[in-house]
Amino acid sequence: MADPADHDGSRLDRFRAEVRGWLTRNLAGEFAGARGLGGPGREHEGHEVRLAWERLLGEAGWTCLGWPVEHGGRDAAVDEQVVFFEEYARADAPQRVGHIGEGLIGPTIIDFGTDEQKRRFLPPIRRGEELWCQGYSEPEAGSDLAGVQTRAELVDGDWVVHGQKVWTSLAHVADWCFVLCRTEPGSQRHKGLSYLLVPMRQPGVEVRPIIQLTGTSEFNEVFFDGARTAAGNILGAPGEGWRVAMATLGYERGASTLGQQIGFRRELDRVIETARANGSAADPILRSRLAQAWIELEIMRFNALRTMRSLAAGEPGPEVSIAKLFWSEWHRRLGELAVDVQGAAGMVAASAEPYELTAAQRLLLFSRADTIYAGSSEIQRNIIAERTLGLPRS
Repeated sequence: MADPADHDGSRLDRFRAEVRGWLTRNLAGEFAGARGLGGPGREHEGHEVRLAWERLLGEAGWTCLGWPVEHGGRDAAVDEQVVFFEEYARADAPQRVGHIGEGLIGPTIIDFGTDEQKRRFLPPIRRGEELWCQGYSEPEAGSDLAGVQTRAELVDGDWVVHGQKVWTSLAHVADWCFVLCRTEPGSQRHKGLSYLLVPMRQPGVEVRPIIQLTGTSEFNEVFFDGARTAAGNILGAPGEGWRVAMATLGYERGASTLGQQIGFRRELDRVIETARANGSAADPILRSRLAQAWIELEIMRFNALRTMRSLAAGEPGPEVSIAKLFWSEWHRRLGELAVDVQGAAGMVAASAEPYELTAAQRLLLFSRADTIYAGSSEIQRNIIAERTLGLPRS
């Protein structure tokens, strides 16, 4: 697959110009101040204006690009999706608030949902009117999804859910949650799991923010105590939850990763600028670390382009686990480097009480979460070892 950044007078050039022009025209007026809002450790920023921006994207047909046309998408090729995410990141457009709906549950509903489910759930996602969160991880299971204990049973035509989820991103603003739970009493591991769609705004659902090192609360604990959802709000048949959940994880690392890397490049450039300005780039150890960070970011990009091949073929392979392990460990090291190049000044807060963090400090602290969420580094190493290298289970 050719690098989407190449310019050859192709359809991608025309598409890139269309995307860039639309973003330039619309990141103005009421949305001029939305540039750069949101992002890791800053999900609390400008939620209302970002929600309005999400709806504008939907009206203009810039959400759900890869979805089939019959479901409101553009059926855009993977390389076109890559171009969009690259241009979106280059424009410093605000972080999306609907990405979990568009990128995770939407494709899952398209593949596994009934016609009625598609009519009910897909249009509000595409229009940016309903937000979603992901109910997978649990306190006693972590990234081991087969160990979930949240349970549900059918009572008077509804699924009644009891249990706890943790590290649930954006649960505090979500309207719906897709919940992996155990619906066959006595079942173990991958058996007896079901994939339910549960409304968040109801009695029996309690969301408790988790205060992070950055002082913000993107992640949450979610407690289900008799929460209800209609019997028809299940994807796949009862007991098929593992298959559906694994499909969702396959959608999690798609074309948007190249847009993510534009953000990484911006962060690395700021670190390099700081090192040049304060003279720390002359330190041979720091200079070597800066060079290594640049090299590894290039490797990350090439690996992402390789991954696009398997995604375009509809066959995500081991590259997705390799990519997650690589970028999360790299980003954590970049956070450490961002503070180290500042020397002693890196330990000083941006302001007095309430001690606002600097951008470098926020990067350092929030990037610690990168190696945990969306599949911890330990889990990714096990997947690579067992499924790619054929090593025995530990």
